[in-house]
Amino acid sequence: MTALSARELIMDIPDRADGVPLNLDIRPGQVWGVLGPNGAGKTTLLHTLAGLRRPRSGEVLLDGESLRRQRRRRVARALAVIFQDRLDGFPATVLETVLIGRHPWLAPWDLETAEDVRLAREALARLELSELEARLVNTLSGGERQRVAIATALAQTPELWLADEPTNHLDLRHQVEVMELLHGQAQSGNAVFLCLHDLNLAARWCDHLLLLYPDGQACWGPAADMLVPDALERLYDQPLARAEVDGAPVFVPAGAGPMPSANPQTHGRTP
Repeated sequence: MTALSARELIMDIPDRADGVPLNLDIRPGQVWGVLGPNGAGKTTLLHTLAGLRRPRSGEVLLDGESLRRQRRRRVARALAVIFQDRLDGFPATVLETVLIGRHPWLAPWDLETAEDVRLAREALARLELSELEARLVNTLSGGERQRVAIATALAQTPELWLADEPTNHLDLRHQVEVMELLHGQAQSGNAVFLCLHDLNLAARWCDHLLLLYPDGQACWGPAADMLVPDALERLYDQPLARAEVDGAPVFVPAGAGPMPSANPQTHGRTP
């Protein structure tokens, strides 16, 4: 199965000095969560791992080979990207939009087959969108459009998921359903890499975490090692209280914050 790796990777973030080089492997069966405050570089990292943005230094590898040297069709078949924001370039129905996920599997000028349509409709059903398949995407709510984006990725049948805020605009029930879907993708042997703002979603569903600090520092590893109040309070500059619900840690703001200023002694660690 497909794996994605960062080797001595430093993101190219304007006006920021080099931070800790990232050396990590996103392996089949894993759910990675990326946590950090606004401006820490979560989206930039995801775009860099997807090959949409060049790093300042280092390399991204897909199955041990440089991502930049691989054919884009091969990359598109293996890797799905869910963006935080998206623009509707032209009017299209929900079904037509989800069928875009099948395009990496089509030869030039080929039309979608009955099998492609079946996969697209299965994805719509999984995201509870079947009744909307004939609707124009630009008439949907923000949450419905987010679920269409996830259905598009699901129809693509990727082995690697890179998702930037996949629960954005979703109500609580659909947040849970989407996280369960992504967790199920990992259980079936795929690799999942998520940028998240919700610490508790990460604590509940991610088995590995990457903490990105605004000054370029970072640490990463198994979630149990990362979900410690000291590291998280420094990450968000906010006191936190920790509890446990159904065996999973839960964090809530404590006190008035912010934390006293400090220079976190944070460094990279291998998973």
